[in-house]
Amino acid sequence: MWTRIAILAFIGGLIGWITNVLAIKLIFRPIEPICIPVIGYQFQGLIPKRRNELAKSVGETIERELISIEEVLERMLENYDKSEWMNTIQYKINEVVSRKIPTFLPRNIKELIITYVQDITDQEIGPAIDEIIAKVVNKTTQSVKTGEMVEQKINELDLEQLEKIVINIATRELKQIERLGGVLGFLIGVIQGIIILYI
Repeated sequence: MWTRIAILAFIGGLIGWITNVLAIKLIFRPIEPICIPVIGYQFQGLIPKRRNELAKSVGETIERELISIEEVLERMLENYDKSEWMNTIQYKINEVVSRKIPTFLPRNIKELIITYVQDITDQEIGPAIDEIIAKVVNKTTQSVKTGEMVEQKINELDLEQLEKIVINIATRELKQIERLGGVLGFLIGVIQGIIILYI
């Protein structure tokens, strides 16, 4: 009696484990579609078959839920020091003006020109930098889409490489699914054995 239940439990556990191992393999394999000749049915691994949809979905989710180009730019501009930019631009302008002023001009005229240029740049550089940054941010947010970039990268990945990445990330979880299949199969085998005994 108990031998029969043990055999059914063992067989059930083995079937459950093998089924889950195959199910996990079929997520990625076969990479290329395989046609069954008699019935004309074509089958292919889930990820290879629906890679474009998955890539689009992952890209959209990352852009919507995790990181967008606006957030990247905001993070970059958190450490933006306007005065440092202004000083660098001011220094370059002064250098160019000093070099371009004709040498025959008297020194006090040169100093007047340099001071005049400095005053103008002091007034104009700050707003100009703000305007340039606003334009760059606006243009970037319109033209660069993180979701599309992620989608493109996933679609460019070799399917075997993509399989390795997913397995490396989820090895523990996939092993647990395999074991769970064995445990459930074992329990079902025990229940079947008990039912057969009493029927």
